[in-house]
Amino acid sequence: MTTELLPEIPHFVGREDETAQVFQGLEEWNAPNRAFPVVLCGSAGLGRTELAHRIARTWRGRTGGRVLTADLDRFRLRGQLDVGDVLGHLLTVLGVEQVAAQLDDRIVQYKRMTGGESLILVLDHVQCGFEVEPLLPPSGNAMVIFVSRGPLPDLADGMGLEIALSAFPESVSMELLSSLVPDHRLAADPTAARELVRICSGVPAALRAAGAWMRRNPLFPLSRLIAGLSAKCREEGISGTEPIWDETYMGLRPESALLYRLLAGAPDISLTREAVAALLGLGDEACDDALQELNRAGFLDIRDLLHRENGRIRLPEWLGDHARRRARLDGADGELAEAQLRLVRWVLYQSQLADRFAAGPRLTVADDVLEREGAPDALLENPEEAADPAVAEARKLRATHWLYEERHMVSACLRLAHARRWDDEAWQFSEPVWTFFLDHPHQMDVSELFRMAHESAVRAGNNFSAIVRTYCQLARSLWQSGRMKEAGDALRRAAAGARLLGNSPRDAKLRASVVEFRGMLKGARGNWPSAVQEFEACLGLHQAIPNPYGEMLLTYRLGEAYLNLGDPETAVELLFSAHRMAQKQGRERMISRTGLALGQALRMVGRTAEARRYVEVALEVAGKRASDFGVAGALDVLAQVADDEGDTMEAEEHRNAAKELRRRQGLA
Repeated sequence: MTTELLPEIPHFVGREDETAQVFQGLEEWNAPNRAFPVVLCGSAGLGRTELAHRIARTWRGRTGGRVLTADLDRFRLRGQLDVGDVLGHLLTVLGVEQVAAQLDDRIVQYKRMTGGESLILVLDHVQCGFEVEPLLPPSGNAMVIFVSRGPLPDLADGMGLEIALSAFPESVSMELLSSLVPDHRLAADPTAARELVRICSGVPAALRAAGAWMRRNPLFPLSRLIAGLSAKCREEGISGTEPIWDETYMGLRPESALLYRLLAGAPDISLTREAVAALLGLGDEACDDALQELNRAGFLDIRDLLHRENGRIRLPEWLGDHARRRARLDGADGELAEAQLRLVRWVLYQSQLADRFAAGPRLTVADDVLEREGAPDALLENPEEAADPAVAEARKLRATHWLYEERHMVSACLRLAHARRWDDEAWQFSEPVWTFFLDHPHQMDVSELFRMAHESAVRAGNNFSAIVRTYCQLARSLWQSGRMKEAGDALRRAAAGARLLGNSPRDAKLRASVVEFRGMLKGARGNWPSAVQEFEACLGLHQAIPNPYGEMLLTYRLGEAYLNLGDPETAVELLFSAHRMAQKQGRERMISRTGLALGQALRMVGRTAEARRYVEVALEVAGKRASDFGVAGALDVLAQVADDEGDTMEAEEHRNAAKELRRRQGLA
């Protein structure tokens, strides 16, 4: 069962009527192919998200169904929602191995995965109905809860229920405050208690902060505390819940107050505990102390850190303006810039480690990673230090998973570094982004990231290696999104830059890489004769360096090119060679890829017995990697081999198994 829900917040009160409305509406819902939509709207601090999660917990307890959640603010680019990225996240959580590259195909894949399913989807920070329409599961057994500031009148026809949350009345506010502070002062001075409730305006977040504030001052009479708030309202001209936030802030230790201010200026994403420590820069123990104090004060919710391995926090939206105001008033000169640079460099270091561990030795032009102080590293281990191949593979997968989970933090730090003109840091992010892109080519904004990395490489000065490398990365992201002309322009500029490179082995590999990319672009355009010419030239460059991995890869690319040209005899010779080199170098994925391509070529020249042997090896490797997509591809070729051998029953079994695997991935 997939669930991303947090444990219930302590002392949840009220909202019984709203909860009853939701479940009554769900019982009456009778659209067989459309999820029951519920909108929970209201101003920040009213507990919209907590109520949505409470309803989801109740629903899960009753049905045992699947629960999915997505905070849409994590998927916004310059204020616009990247629906494709949200779908990619949801499909990944649903267990899909290969997300469709194009948005329309991804929507179809999502509909196939959720059609008829019993599930609940909680979407937080929805801004309009139009942006979330593709996320509605086509299932009458599903419910979608939209959490938003206001109503969603543009949601498509068939709206189920819209509930506008209001502030708590005095009785419920007092109930919550009494639960938070079981202390005689509330009963002893009911007038002051009512005044405190009035100042909190019935906002649950403010009431929780007020309760924490009272607990920190157990000897002060309530009337004295209230008097301080009233004076602040008169003297500083602030009203509403701001005095509560100010009084809470003033009681924080310096380190906690600093973290509060820095979180207001951090990239608008959720952060892991280690990333927060990097932002603060005082070490992990000081960070933990500050996080706990901010949690006790009602300024942060750290439940996710406590209950999930890769837990995260972010500053609640209702505190953003207050935290920024305190930063303007109390922040030291350069405080935020120094913290942002610490975070950028820490994320760069972690992402470079993850890149190296996930992809293994390969061409990179960035300098070796430099350790950063002031924060613990992410929990990543070097696969090359593992004696057991299974442990090494698990470490690679862990690093790959880290790059996926932290993709928003990596891209946010690249954007921040580019905007701040920290150009050396910005362009170096292109390498881990590249590794992530190769595994997840469906990411919609990756071309913009590579474009920014390239601009920073140019601004950084005469680092021609960085300029050429980022041009190549940009080109591939462009042609994979169908922008062939722009990709060709980028590669022409990369070739011009390559003429300025030096004579080091790395520069020689980079020059060869430009030629390889030209061949790949020509292949993507269907011009395979020209692609063969480029690949042959690139192979010669790798042999001259020498570069065994490059030689193996280009031999494989040539074999594939000849298959596309309809020359399987030449392809067999090339792919035999590439497969042997992959085995010698211990490149497991390339063993599988070359073996599968070789099996196809052997089948085409009538050598079916040999073809079967190589395809079965590819099938075994894909199975070890738990790759449904790889297994399905190998089964397709095995079905063709069985057809050639006249065994139609075996062929049908393989096709049905491949079809079931693709159906499980939402691809058929």
